[in-house]
Amino acid sequence: MLQGRRQMEQDGKWNRALVVSVAEFDPGVKLGRRPGAQRDAKRLHRTLSKLGFKVELHTDLRGEEIYQLFLTESRRPVKDCFLAVLSSHGDEGFVFGADGERVRLSRVFSCFNNELMEKKAKVFLVQACRGPDLDDGVEVDSAVDVSDFSQDLWVPVDTAVMYAAAPGYGAFMHPLGSVFLQTFCSLLETEGNRELELTRLMTRLSHSVAYTFQAKGRSLGGKKEMPCLVTSLTREVFPFAEARKEGGAAGLSATSLVGSQAARKRTPSIS
Repeated sequence: MLQGRRQMEQDGKWNRALVVSVAEFDPGVKLGRRPGAQRDAKRLHRTLSKLGFKVELHTDLRGEEIYQLFLTESRRPVKDCFLAVLSSHGDEGFVFGADGERVRLSRVFSCFNNELMEKKAKVFLVQACRGPDLDDGVEVDSAVDVSDFSQDLWVPVDTAVMYAAAPGYGAFMHPLGSVFLQTFCSLLETEGNRELELTRLMTRLSHSVAYTFQAKGRSLGGKKEMPCLVTSLTREVFPFAEARKEGGAAGLSATSLVGSQAARKRTPSIS
């Protein structure tokens, strides 16, 4: 009991980040390997640790394991901000566990609808497809019927969810990493961006991905990606500025949790 109480006290001194990345799926699951996911995880660990976050990496978890992990995390104290990254294959409203099971994002978010997390900022980054369509970068009146997705737009109070793609569209993954998460890290590593209020930072992230990225290759050449932000924030949040001022680099080592298997191909794929 005493050890558990001490751990809770330590948790409350840190902003925490949780990176859940599925790169390899169980045998028999008809979902392709995701080259680049490990690079994303390693860079996220390095970048967020330098900003004072205590970072944990978890790879290739099964669906129920992901649910249980987030349930446990939602019951741990945090200083000001909890940040989570979910990276896997997916579709609208869910991502896949390593066993091919669908992990409903609404169920993950609902874990944080509790008194302990009520007054904390909660940020989720979702690197996964939200449908089969590919973005040609052409402005249209309505890409999809968003009424079909309304049940997945609910998030607890003071939560921001940044999706790599708009509803109905695919998100790109490259052996060198995803454009969405790599751009996010690049922004945080650039002086001036860390001091931005969260929604301004996410707007800058959307602009950078939308206007600087264009897929290459015979089948995907010219396709674009447009991140999408859903927020229930009730106040301005500066998670990276505060962490940088008050925290030092610390966190779990990525070495034992993330493999270093070399990418076999150098062509973009869809997450």
